[in-house]
Amino acid sequence: MSSTKSKIALKPRALGERELIVLMALLMSLQAFGIDAMLPALGQMAEEMGADGNRRQWVIAAYFLGAGVGAFFPGAFADKFGRRPILGLALIAYVSLSLACALATDYDVLLAIRLAQGVLCAGLSVVPAAIVRDHVGGDRMARLMSLIMMIFLIVPILAPAIGQAIMYFAGWRAIFGAMAVMGTGVGLWVWGRLPETLQDDNRQDIDPRTILRNMGTALTDRGAIGYVVGSALVFGSLFGFLNSSQQLIAETFGMGDYFALIFGGAVLGMVAANFTNSRIVERFGARRVSHVALLVFIGISIGQLLSARAQPQSLAEFIVLMSISMAMLGFIGANFASIAMQPFYHIAGAASSAQTAVRMSTGAVLGALIGNLYDGTALPLAASMFSCGLLALAIVLFSERGKLFRRKTPPGTSAPIP
Repeated sequence: MSSTKSKIALKPRALGERELIVLMALLMSLQAFGIDAMLPALGQMAEEMGADGNRRQWVIAAYFLGAGVGAFFPGAFADKFGRRPILGLALIAYVSLSLACALATDYDVLLAIRLAQGVLCAGLSVVPAAIVRDHVGGDRMARLMSLIMMIFLIVPILAPAIGQAIMYFAGWRAIFGAMAVMGTGVGLWVWGRLPETLQDDNRQDIDPRTILRNMGTALTDRGAIGYVVGSALVFGSLFGFLNSSQQLIAETFGMGDYFALIFGGAVLGMVAANFTNSRIVERFGARRVSHVALLVFIGISIGQLLSARAQPQSLAEFIVLMSISMAMLGFIGANFASIAMQPFYHIAGAASSAQTAVRMSTGAVLGALIGNLYDGTALPLAASMFSCGLLALAIVLFSERGKLFRRKTPPGTSAPIP
């Protein structure tokens, strides 16, 4: 009897909504910290390891690409074995490979480890969305994802400053040590507090045909695919900014000493957008909010293009326009992801894997290409943002059969879905 009571006491209790939001945000933030804390160190890292020109960007691009490829796998295993074991493995990989990066002495070896880290830690991006979908759906999921993104985005604001401070006191290698410490802390929280959210009747077999069928379903549904590819396109332009931000701010505008402050200011709009979205999305619907945001993103990208062509472009113009663009991505990201996941409650893990993989891998490739176009000006980035926005609008129109701003209602009900 006492043994039974002991086992019950050790089983984590269900999380409240606030703790769920914070924990999911921190899990996703580990990925962001592993990218954004590196940004101030790219110049010093490249100089020490002999990486010339735009090649320095591959410390970021390799991680993005690995995360995109790796995202195909954890969802299917999470649908079979549960969410907790997959998160545990991803966290172990995050900590151990961060320490391996800190010890690397060759640039190509460092890139290989970063690529492997992206692959093995992809569960940190995939599983949280599945856990949220286990709890809620519809516009409420969009609201929770917005709150998660709001907290998550605090990390990109603070990470460059943290990375710069760590470099000042201990050198760039210590940034990877900080990643390992953060991963350990979040891992202990998951182990002690996160219960298993996968229901037994939703467990899927680890069978290639089943996995491919579930992923295929998640990627061939007409109502979902436009939002998967659309978000990949607009976030590809964001990844292009991340890849080239250190060069843009330090070299184009000559403000390298203030990189962390300027970069954080640009990201701040995304935090405000996600907070606003969490307040309005259940009233107006995820489709209406995100469609308006996409149109505004296209309009602002035209302004950025005109500003970049009028040389010399001022830093103030660039940052103001970039901040508005990133704010629109705050409205687009959580809503597009929620709309795309809506039909797939019973295969949430596989659906999250397939959709995250497409978003991340497409975004990573686009981001690397856009970053590599850096020519000392912001013009390539601005042109890429405009092109990606137009293509995203076209694919969303395909999913919506040519009509925007509608709230859909499931057959036989009066309750709208996003």
